[in-house]
Amino acid sequence: MLAKRIIPCLDVKDNRVVKGINFLNLRDAGDPVELGAGYSDQGADELVFLDITATIRSRKTIVELVQRVAENVFIPFTVGGGVQTIEHFDQLLRSGAEKISVNTAAVKNPQLLSEAAKRFGNQCVVLAIDARRSIKINNKWNVCIKAGSEPTDIDVVEWAKKAEQLGAGEILLTSMDADGTKEGYDNELNRAVTDAVNIPVIASGGAGTLEHLYDAIVKGNADAVLMASITHFQNYTIKQMKKYLKERGVPVNL
Repeated sequence: MLAKRIIPCLDVKDNRVVKGINFLNLRDAGDPVELGAGYSDQGADELVFLDITATIRSRKTIVELVQRVAENVFIPFTVGGGVQTIEHFDQLLRSGAEKISVNTAAVKNPQLLSEAAKRFGNQCVVLAIDARRSIKINNKWNVCIKAGSEPTDIDVVEWAKKAEQLGAGEILLTSMDADGTKEGYDNELNRAVTDAVNIPVIASGGAGTLEHLYDAIVKGNADAVLMASITHFQNYTIKQMKKYLKERGVPVNL
């Protein structure tokens, strides 16, 4: 079994890292360069940087800030937010990112995934899915776009399968219902998607305890776990997370 990855997430607004609950009520969590460097030094496997207002404000990701973060981290680095074209992919990869995450632009133009995979390789293309549980149908989730502010009728599982066929190399799967609650990941959602695709799935939204990480990997079958609140506000260190997972039999890179 491949080692499971621990991935802190930097949600960036106005050049600061923020964190909210269900994508709302954001509070300041620190400087993205300092936090990114700290997580890199602590032994995080990867880092995700999401410019959460870029799409809403119809602008590109803050390239200069991406460059500064990239200069201070020595782990794989995924960047997303406002990415709409192949040129944006190219610019961010040249700025130091190893992978690019897309959500809204891929929903509106699915061929963007194919074009990016053909030009840069599948390993560079991450499909971000912001999922909200359907209130009408059990075990069904719909895709939300524009940083979660706009719901669609697109089924999450079907979209994940289509994205894999188009060329996405990885899925960043965020439960909007669980986001920031610290009550655990939506492992029904995680399992539904991981069972449907053959590419890695990163579980996101809801981490509050070390057991939640374990559950996302074992019950949700996630290849990696993303977290923000429990790392930004010093609930747990990366080392504590990895030690706990290793003691419970989960393969991790120490």
